[in-house]
Amino acid sequence: MRLTNVVQLGIKELRGLQRDHVMVFLIFFVFTVTVYNQATVSPELLNKASISVVDEDQSQLSARIIGAFYPPRFLPPVVITAGEMDRRMDQGTDTFALDIPPHFERDVLNGRGRRNEIQLNVDATRVGQAFAGGGYVQSIVAGEVTDFLQRNRSAAPLPIDLALRALFNPNLERVWFASVTSVMAQITMLSVVLAGAALIREREHGTVEHLLVMPVTPNEIMVSKIWSMGLVVWVAAFLSLTVVVQGVLQVPIHGSIALFMLAAALQLYATTAMGIALATLAESMPQFALLLILTLLPMQLLSGAATPRESMPQIVQDIMLAAPDTYFVMLAQAIVFRGAGLDIVWPQYLALFGIGTVFFAIAFWRFRKVLK
Repeated sequence: MRLTNVVQLGIKELRGLQRDHVMVFLIFFVFTVTVYNQATVSPELLNKASISVVDEDQSQLSARIIGAFYPPRFLPPVVITAGEMDRRMDQGTDTFALDIPPHFERDVLNGRGRRNEIQLNVDATRVGQAFAGGGYVQSIVAGEVTDFLQRNRSAAPLPIDLALRALFNPNLERVWFASVTSVMAQITMLSVVLAGAALIREREHGTVEHLLVMPVTPNEIMVSKIWSMGLVVWVAAFLSLTVVVQGVLQVPIHGSIALFMLAAALQLYATTAMGIALATLAESMPQFALLLILTLLPMQLLSGAATPRESMPQIVQDIMLAAPDTYFVMLAQAIVFRGAGLDIVWPQYLALFGIGTVFFAIAFWRFRKVLK
């Protein structure tokens, strides 16, 4: 394999990508707009949910309950009448409607609060907010009732006092976690897409045969596609991490960016080879897209980026040890969030390099087989 051929063929791939304006826009979009949106939008959390209250008690306790709902979890509550509640729920104006019955404060003070319960109506068509919001409303109302009673009755002290400390993210800022996780996801997705699309584009245009009659070998063709497409994603990921994550979103990076980019390079080594291997199995771009759905989604969802690996069945954890995403997520979280050094994460580096080498060998074998 001649280095000059690999470099020239890679430059050819970069020029071809430059003329593909749709793909260039996709790279720019996913590393800027997508990263920003996924970091700032929190669909699994309650955020600015609309709530109305029917206050039939008009007491101090009911006023405390109404005042306990405030942004960012809820919009300021709207006090309505009982006749308006069903109409507003049907129109989709309110996600939650709380009905405080008459004499609620009196019954609570007399110890008959269980007989006179508060009614909560939830618009279940808004699944995300309805699922999380019911628990929030119940917790808020119970807390206000408990605080109200403690001012009138003595409460027994708890036998323990639990002190919580959040390490590495003291304010539990979701933006810190979501932004870096989004960058990792885009690295994996785009590297597979670009490498596979580069090969399929050559086959559809018939230029692979033109390359084979030239003094180049199949391994030079494959390596050129891997380094060129990997370089594009690597540079885009670096700019996204420094400009979007650190600059726009103001997310602190506790570890070394150089170590993270080294992990990204090893991840690209594995995923670009995976993209070549998948492209050899597909006859067209639609087939390649279907293969991506079957491979990328499970690999990213089960890698530990979305949910902790410890919460998955043991057999799933064992199977995912063969995926490069698992080690890339371990590396990225340890370096970026916890400031780990090379002395801690070197086993994950070796594992990622080994898996990438296996993927590269499989892609090379499939590539030579297809060209015969």
